[in-house]
Amino acid sequence: MKLSELAEITGSTVETGSPDTEISGAAGLDLAGEGDVSFLANPKYTPQLKSTRAAAVFLNPGIEADRGDLAVLRAKDAYVAYTRALMAFHPVEPITPSVHSTAVIDPTASISESVEIGANVVIGKCCSIADGVRIFPNATIYDGVRIGSHTVIHSGVSIRENCEVGKRCIIHNNATIGCDGFGYAKDEDRRWLKIPQVGRVVLEDDVEIGANTAIDRASVGETRVKRGAKIDNLVQIGHSCTVDEDALICSQTGLAGSSVIGKRVILAGQVGIAGHLKVGDDAVLTAKSATSHDVEPGKVISGIPGFDNKEWLRSTAAFRRLAEFARRLKKLEALLDKSGPPTSE
Repeated sequence: MKLSELAEITGSTVETGSPDTEISGAAGLDLAGEGDVSFLANPKYTPQLKSTRAAAVFLNPGIEADRGDLAVLRAKDAYVAYTRALMAFHPVEPITPSVHSTAVIDPTASISESVEIGANVVIGKCCSIADGVRIFPNATIYDGVRIGSHTVIHSGVSIRENCEVGKRCIIHNNATIGCDGFGYAKDEDRRWLKIPQVGRVVLEDDVEIGANTAIDRASVGETRVKRGAKIDNLVQIGHSCTVDEDALICSQTGLAGSSVIGKRVILAGQVGIAGHLKVGDDAVLTAKSATSHDVEPGKVISGIPGFDNKEWLRSTAAFRRLAEFARRLKKLEALLDKSGPPTSE
């Protein structure tokens, strides 16, 4: 692919170098070889431009390469441009419409002719599978499930009864969509009585679910993950939760039942959200944080219990000096003991 073609695909402009330069791949600055395009978005890594073997590099505004032999593609966001380059060089393989001979499909299921269904897939009663869906081997689709067009279901995935998956979703290996919510009532003998979980899970369009993630069905009603939300591996989303559009939930995060996560919220790794709480739009909870109260839109929260990130940074800085403060206090106490109690004139 010529440099000029790559620029058009990625929404960038050729600033230096020949537009006819052939680009054959994309890689990071330290891994790129001849014919590769790379990127630099963070000025901290500018020194790597001197040693990279890349033929071209996407640069953010204000960053200069200072190398005459390195072609520069100027981009509004170098990382986004680089991502589009990777997509261009590694396109998704088109499906091969087919149903493996070992797949078990209930005769009441409605299956498009343009789907790819792998070995040992099980599809239950009254399911609906739209055009362009790819289901890898050993996936299990329970009764009444609806899957939208061009969605990819990887091996080992289970989608429980009556759940709905939108268009262009990706569900990675061994994720479970619609498992029973964790709901029990204590009976007269103080034994746990299982509450029937008769709701469902809805994944809207362009949602991605990581490997080994579990999303619980509601006891009644639904658990909903809205358009464009991205959920990492090993995430637990409890019953009746709502995850709004373009939210980003990182690995090992847990949402208790009936949590409401706003638009574009970022929950970093191992965040904990207590039940029935609302996290407002554009809020960020940093890694290992937990909150037992609602979070206002746009807030950045850290710690356990979570509070304002700037205050948390100051508090942790002070915490690291507690031993020093204790020693100084001990010395002051010793000096006071030697000098005796204060006298008044």
